[in-house]
Amino acid sequence: MTLARRAFALALLVAAGTALAQSPAPAWPQKPIRLVVPFAPGSSPDILARILNDKLGARLGQPVIVENRPGAGGNSGTDAVAKAAPDGYTFGLPVNAPLVYNSILYQGKLPYDPFRDLVPVSFLAATPNVCVVPTSLGVDSVRGWIEALRRKPGQMNFASTGNGSISHLGIELIKIKTQTYALHIPYNSSGAAVQAILQGDVQFACLPAVSVMPQVKADKMKALAITSAERSPLVPGVPTLRESGLPDVQAFPWFALVAPRGTPAPIVERMSQEVNAVLHDPAAQAQLRSAYFDPVGGPPATLATLMSTERARWKPVIERAGLKPD
Repeated sequence: MTLARRAFALALLVAAGTALAQSPAPAWPQKPIRLVVPFAPGSSPDILARILNDKLGARLGQPVIVENRPGAGGNSGTDAVAKAAPDGYTFGLPVNAPLVYNSILYQGKLPYDPFRDLVPVSFLAATPNVCVVPTSLGVDSVRGWIEALRRKPGQMNFASTGNGSISHLGIELIKIKTQTYALHIPYNSSGAAVQAILQGDVQFACLPAVSVMPQVKADKMKALAITSAERSPLVPGVPTLRESGLPDVQAFPWFALVAPRGTPAPIVERMSQEVNAVLHDPAAQAQLRSAYFDPVGGPPATLATLMSTERARWKPVIERAGLKPD
């Protein structure tokens, strides 16, 4: 073979290798996508997931199937996401606690590390927590609520959606600021916590608006305040804790989309773009707001920053309150 022929053959081999290296990756997705919600059906994250899944599936061209994996305050389902194959077919929709606070509460004993084993995809939405009491308690303001706590130290119980949840931490912060005491009784969902209030098992709670506002509208509960920094158009007429004399208490649920660490970056970026498109769709926004969700959205970097700042903000509260795992 002449030198020219050898050079020509080598050029063909190089060209073939280059073409192979530049060939497009297989189209994604090619099969249904699993969306793990680490809480029970009917919970706030579950409601959000079921509002998003059909519209998201339509954009992706494959069904998005919601899978409820409740247990251990959201840790079980979040762990299942962290340990799933990073192939772009498993995502998780956790909330504050299993994504941030439990990494402090469990002191290295979580079966996963949310900052190491999960990759942020998108900040999804937030919702106001509403502090409520049963109307039978005869309390109609935050001031009256705190006075009742002081008159009856240790005689009032409060519900939460789990140990270390934002519905728990928010009240622990209120207790610290007001130097009051009440017994914490955790439940596995906001629905169960609401039933506990209605049955008289507990005397108050700060729970997601979607769970309590139907009871407020039915005059079975009194909405005292929301735990957000500003008033929310989702619950017009309900003041903030800051307006009610507790300026340093802000504690609201937020929801995120995450994937197992190692999920290909192009898939993470595509999923982030598609879910943000759904969140900015006017019809989806109307549906979300009717369920008391504020569709915020944001790229992976926004969620990563939120996780870090929330961990720094709540770590001293968890430590000062001496909170431990169940």
